[in-house]
Amino acid sequence: MNPHQLLIPRPEGLYCPPGDFFIDPVRPVARALITHGHADHARPGHAHVLATPQTLDIMGIRYGENFAGASQATDFGESLDINGVRVSFHPAGHVLGSAQIAVEKDGLRIVASGDYKRRPDATAQEFEPVECDVFITEATFALPVFRHPDDKAEIARLLKSVRQFPERAHLVGAYALGKAQRVIKLIRQAGHNEPIYIHGALQKLCDYYQSQGIDLGPLEPATIERGSKAQFAGAIVVGTPSAFADRWARRFPDPVASFASGWMRIRQRVKQRGVELPLIISDHSDWDELIATIREVKAGEVWVTHGREEALVRWCELNGIKARPLHLVGYEDEAE
Repeated sequence: MNPHQLLIPRPEGLYCPPGDFFIDPVRPVARALITHGHADHARPGHAHVLATPQTLDIMGIRYGENFAGASQATDFGESLDINGVRVSFHPAGHVLGSAQIAVEKDGLRIVASGDYKRRPDATAQEFEPVECDVFITEATFALPVFRHPDDKAEIARLLKSVRQFPERAHLVGAYALGKAQRVIKLIRQAGHNEPIYIHGALQKLCDYYQSQGIDLGPLEPATIERGSKAQFAGAIVVGTPSAFADRWARRFPDPVASFASGWMRIRQRVKQRGVELPLIISDHSDWDELIATIREVKAGEVWVTHGREEALVRWCELNGIKARPLHLVGYEDEAE
């Protein structure tokens, strides 16, 4: 079978004609296979959704129980037949429950990676390389300038600042699903056992991670009563990036503005956001990891999507690997 007969880009998303399903569609469809719970990949309104149990739980938390007409859970490694097409989900390492989706028919295997991370992360299942004929890779950080530092070293910088400025609150911006829980867990692994204060928008997802056996330690709501500003001196406060753009952030004592993102590598982004303490912590693979993954899965052809597509396509061509950009639209950097 020709790969372009098995998966094709359409306005709704990546479509499998023989199986009659979409992967991460950006519009409501009859049958959707979802890689993970971030809003640019997991949208409500589909007639039927297939995903890992944790992704379905997360969609329920974010959109309510009736986020789809019907839903079906599949475990990692389990094979399903959809109209004669074999489908299986494999860990992507991006966030809790995130998956790559392998699609197979007539001896051809295409793996759609969704978003993926290769770094160890105690809050997500470890990425599993899946050998394939065609590998569909993201390209969020697909430029040689992006080489992520050690996340433990970034957290050490945060905790050093907390010790140096005990009179100030440290406000860490981190996206609600995945990044916030990872940052909190890294802080715990570094030996910080004091309560961490969280914005209300993080509460349900943090509770869910805890219910899945991921210990985030003592978390308390970051609410300030009149005259109680001083209680947050020396505290670490984690919230969504949007929360730090409004009056909520100005309630804290002389706050140190921090932000955890792979984009903190770019000085202009640091300046634009008014970040005093940038933390380069990404839930996506960097340039070296993208290349290593392409080599590891041994694909003869690579399709590149949502990101810096041109550089990675060029690298593939220079290394004798057939490649093309997919130009799928509707995917943002929510996880960063």
